[in-house]
Amino acid sequence: MSPTAANLARAPHAGLGHVTFLGAGPGDPGLLTLRAVEALARADVLVADPQVLDVVRRHTRAGVDIPLPEHDEPSTSVAGPAVRDAANIVMGAARGGKRVVRAVAGDPGLDGYAAEEMLACAGQGIPFEVVPGVATAVGVPAYAGVPLRSADGADVHFLDIRGLDVRGLDARGAGARAPSDRSWTEVGAGDSTAVLSTTLESVSAAASELVAAGRKPDTPMTVTVAGTTTRQRTWTATLGSIAQVLKAAKALPSPDGGQPVIAVIGEHSAADRRDQLSWFESKPLFGWKVLVPRTKEQAASLSDQLRSYGAVPYEVPTIAVEPPRTPQQMERAVKGLVTGRYEWIAFTSVNAVKAVREKFEEYGLDARAFAGIKVAAVGEQTAAALVDFGVKPDLVPSGEQSAAGLLEDWPPYDAVFDPIDRVFLPRADIATETLVAGLIELGWEVDDVTAYRTVRASPPPADTREAIKGGGFDAVLFTSSSTVRNLVGIAGKPHNVTVIACIGPATAKTAEEHGLRVDVLSPEPSVHKLAEALAEFGAQRRAAALEAGEHVTRPSERRPGSRRRRT
Repeated sequence: MSPTAANLARAPHAGLGHVTFLGAGPGDPGLLTLRAVEALARADVLVADPQVLDVVRRHTRAGVDIPLPEHDEPSTSVAGPAVRDAANIVMGAARGGKRVVRAVAGDPGLDGYAAEEMLACAGQGIPFEVVPGVATAVGVPAYAGVPLRSADGADVHFLDIRGLDVRGLDARGAGARAPSDRSWTEVGAGDSTAVLSTTLESVSAAASELVAAGRKPDTPMTVTVAGTTTRQRTWTATLGSIAQVLKAAKALPSPDGGQPVIAVIGEHSAADRRDQLSWFESKPLFGWKVLVPRTKEQAASLSDQLRSYGAVPYEVPTIAVEPPRTPQQMERAVKGLVTGRYEWIAFTSVNAVKAVREKFEEYGLDARAFAGIKVAAVGEQTAAALVDFGVKPDLVPSGEQSAAGLLEDWPPYDAVFDPIDRVFLPRADIATETLVAGLIELGWEVDDVTAYRTVRASPPPADTREAIKGGGFDAVLFTSSSTVRNLVGIAGKPHNVTVIACIGPATAKTAEEHGLRVDVLSPEPSVHKLAEALAEFGAQRRAAALEAGEHVTRPSERRPGSRRRRT
């Protein structure tokens, strides 16, 4: 906890709450500061601009009150009912003794309405603090690969023309938030870098205004929409060509013309420089929607890895786990762990760890019951689940993370050194016999116990099913043959433009039997190696497009001729 947070926790103001004005940054959840996360975790009430609500509420505690203004408009728009509603909600909750977090996009110091709310708090004696955030006008160019300054220390001018009517701008009329003629003249007459906060449909008019003020038409310019998110897109042009570039890209005319953009004008926006510095949009899976056939809990580390490649993971469970139909065998085996029946226990999945852990808790046992028993885990994820339980496994495969890999390292039974010759193997009802047969061959007796049943999960929502069949996903990761069968069973076959990635040959064979083309095969039976292989495929695909002089597209951005579905 920071010193500020600690002081507030120790010294609440009698009868009044407290307000934290918090900058949520330009859109990437990873840009929230540590102080912001602390404040959100302590909040009783969260009042957030609509465009950053999803970014901040994931850090709030259960039961936090999140009232919504009657008019769902961001605070960056012209002052209206939504802004007044937000201010009223903030003041009312603070007067009621609540800890309120008021979250705005970017930085609160650059949000005029947040400043008005701060003044209102001060006028009524309500204590408040400000947690700065990454300003949108600074963060977005950084993600677009456009540095705003260089070693020569050139000036940077920031102009905010959001909410300005395009025709008013063309006529120098003006609009509620028009910069003065002096501002246009200063930016147009010099060679400083200019950063414009505007809308997509106003960019061309702003470029014309700068040319009229003295800037050369061939001055480089970048325009970025949805900055710092996986929907980010940046166009590189000049002041004189931006209208044509946006039209050629079919970005305009568009019903989304009112969406906010950050435009950077100056030599730092030159195309050759940006080609070298565009680190975000050049990620191998940038913007790819990747379907992961697992629950959120099971897919956590895999989804994080996919995000690091620029992808947007969607977890869709294809398997549901249920208790065994007859629990007596499992109950006897767990009691045998306590009474010394086993020399080893082997876990072949996270679900097996969960099943044993639940039985332990049912009997009032904990990890200490494993004392004197050797513990094996089939792979890193299963080992991590054991460590979370408080058990450090004695054996994890040094090579392939599978039943075969576990057998490679498993010691044969030795009557001299092993006082007990029995292994407890809690598994799924549909598990293969590879491990059992291998352990018996090594001289061990095996209690092969059904710890849980795997059944087909319920179908996903209708829009997800349509996205799967209609090509809305860029890739699907299949981590077992059962995930192939179950996904096809509950949602249908993925579209033929979707990249199919399989964890191993057996899974790939099942996919092909279901009429799917396998594009990516993991070099090892590991979900993380599978994600790496997909990222390598994406990188190669991107490199091929650039070498051919083509625009880099995602697989789902298919041409009309490839809209045929598999039959």
